[in-house]
Amino acid sequence: MQIISSVQQFFLLHQLSPLLIVGAATGIGFYAGKSMKWIKLPSIIGFMIVGVLTGPSLLNILHEDIQAGLGFITDIALSFVALSIGIELSFKDLKRQGKGIIIVILAESFLAFIVTAGAVFLLTKDIALALVFGAIAPASAPAGTVAVIQEYKAKGSLTKALYAVVGFDDGLGIIIFGFASAIAKSLLGIEAGMASQSWYMLILEPLKEIGLSLAIGGVLAVVFSLLASRVKQARDVFILIFAAMLISAGLCSMLHLSVILTNMVVGIVVVNTQSHTLVQKIHHELSEFLPLLFIMFFTLAGANLHAAALPALGLLGIVYIAARSFGLMSGAALGSIAGHLEPKIRKYLGMGILSQAGVAIGLSLVVKNDFSSISTHGAEIGATVITTITASCIFFEIIGPVLTKIGLEKAGEIAVQHTKKA
Repeated sequence: MQIISSVQQFFLLHQLSPLLIVGAATGIGFYAGKSMKWIKLPSIIGFMIVGVLTGPSLLNILHEDIQAGLGFITDIALSFVALSIGIELSFKDLKRQGKGIIIVILAESFLAFIVTAGAVFLLTKDIALALVFGAIAPASAPAGTVAVIQEYKAKGSLTKALYAVVGFDDGLGIIIFGFASAIAKSLLGIEAGMASQSWYMLILEPLKEIGLSLAIGGVLAVVFSLLASRVKQARDVFILIFAAMLISAGLCSMLHLSVILTNMVVGIVVVNTQSHTLVQKIHHELSEFLPLLFIMFFTLAGANLHAAALPALGLLGIVYIAARSFGLMSGAALGSIAGHLEPKIRKYLGMGILSQAGVAIGLSLVVKNDFSSISTHGAEIGATVITTITASCIFFEIIGPVLTKIGLEKAGEIAVQHTKKA
């Protein structure tokens, strides 16, 4: 502990350039990711370990001020991840999977909400708190799933189903959160003797967010397609992709929109309207650039995982983790059965959708900010939610990618040579 304290003091006294820190973290993260192959774990676990070691939990090199200054890297990475999801969602492929994939998305999201809300209510007897935890449960972190798919070059029906589910369930999750949190606010307002705003007025905000995300994503896709279809070099296509993603991330930040939903729409429009040649160029450029973004993104994600928050999990956190996992996995299985999807999708889809991080923490911050002004009870709910969700995300960010890899292996969608190299 004395050595760690001395290292922390050294870096506090000698302020390093953020560029130096990012460069060093990227290089170290690269080799840490490679080392994970020796124990057959996804590379992103190594990236996150470097983040935890250099973050506030230990050496505090990537302290909160540095993280705040590098927040744009997270936005850019999520933009590219969302684009890579959208570019896989060809309507022809989705039609081939049929209505089954829609049933799965509805089943896993709503069952996660119902099971989690029910479990938290049975434990706490607090319906407002239960509604909030239930509403946050469906939110996923698609970056972890996509990183594993990209690393192992997974291909097959389960992979396509994972792209669809982790992409669309964020949009559905935002809608569920809008309804549930609005009802919880109304209940708290009535409890506090305040004139409570009608719940349908309260859900207009998330609906506006989704509508604007769809509209901006659609417009960006049209502009990008017009420009990209007129260039021939793959390098030039990448420059246009990069410009589009920066513009999109900037607009989403300014207007408080979903960066995942907006850029997923860009990918969906492009893959379903443009030539196969252009789509293949985009695929190639993304496959070349995403590994670098994943190193930086997951190193920063690891730095955000405060190990000190783990003791705050308690019984409520354990119940949340168990209920969310059961709801998502059983919902995916039941939805696959109802939708008549392949046996391997029924068995393993649930293993690939457990990751949870940025969106969930963002929603918990919304709860903390909005509920605190209603009443003392609302403030207590906000504090409980932000603490528990932050701690549980550490668990889900570690276990999620590992289970995704196992599921894809069992489904036979990771090539043998990659399995051996891993």
